[in-house]
Amino acid sequence: MTNTYLRLTRLVYVITVTCVVMSVQLVQSQAYPSKPIRIIVGSSPGGAPDILARSIAQKLSDALGQQVVIDNRAGASGTIGAEITAKSAADGYTLLLSTTMGFAILPNLKKKIPYDAIKDFASVSLLAAASNVLVVNATIPAKTVTELIQIEKTKPKSLNFGSAGNGSPAHLGGEMLNIMAGTHMTHVPYKGAAPALVDVISGQIQFIITSPISAGPHMLSGKVQAIASTGSKRNPTLPELPTIAESLPGFEITQWWGLSAPTRTPAAVINQLSKESAKAINVAEVRDRILRDGAVAIGSGPQDYDQLIRTERRRYHDVIQKAGILIED
Repeated sequence: MTNTYLRLTRLVYVITVTCVVMSVQLVQSQAYPSKPIRIIVGSSPGGAPDILARSIAQKLSDALGQQVVIDNRAGASGTIGAEITAKSAADGYTLLLSTTMGFAILPNLKKKIPYDAIKDFASVSLLAAASNVLVVNATIPAKTVTELIQIEKTKPKSLNFGSAGNGSPAHLGGEMLNIMAGTHMTHVPYKGAAPALVDVISGQIQFIITSPISAGPHMLSGKVQAIASTGSKRNPTLPELPTIAESLPGFEITQWWGLSAPTRTPAAVINQLSKESAKAINVAEVRDRILRDGAVAIGSGPQDYDQLIRTERRRYHDVIQKAGILIED
């Protein structure tokens, strides 16, 4: 009788504890979010990442019932903001606006960065992506990528291309062009895309791969001519402009932005954030604003964004290795 009683007592205890744990987990799940959420942006206010983050912040605030604030932590190509996020509590209250540079390019360029883009983060959602444009000096007799390549092959090392600096997307785009076309066009790094574009206009250098937003006014004035875009598909804001891939199949270099959280953030929280982020980025006014800025709203699930990061990281690794690019710490 005593053994039976003890077994029953233990069973009741186990059931009670299990119910309590499940109740606590349910309450915690239902309670999120119970305080403001911050999105860390690794660049200054006013840039494309900041504008994108602010575009969805209010929509997320409305959907989640808590304020979503933007925390700009500019510097070191975004590594400062990424490190802060990686070391934050994995509770869904600190997110990072992750970027091509921070998650696919820098891990291949530098021997040491203060975070691991794969191990230290959980993907939430790919928010948006944008293809750039290849613009040439107005006097260059090249209307297509094929013609530009022919100029270089006829007179090797006669063409120079600019970028916002070593390891920037524009730099890698030019090197990718060299690798795929078998050319030897010379890279000229600048401290920002704006001064590089000025030198394209003046003829000091012959072309640059840059944002259609930056190049747009000069394209309209005829100071530069756009001959191609850099995505796998034509840029919806410039549908008449062919892609480089139409001349060099497989060429693709885009900028993308997404949301990431510290690793070990609960799956339920990740899924909730992913669902609401996808809704926020595709609200008509947000989607149209992003399109006007030359990007396309996406709003993917966590798995799709995670796969993109891994694929892009491998692709940039190949370009960086073949071009022999390395930035010293």
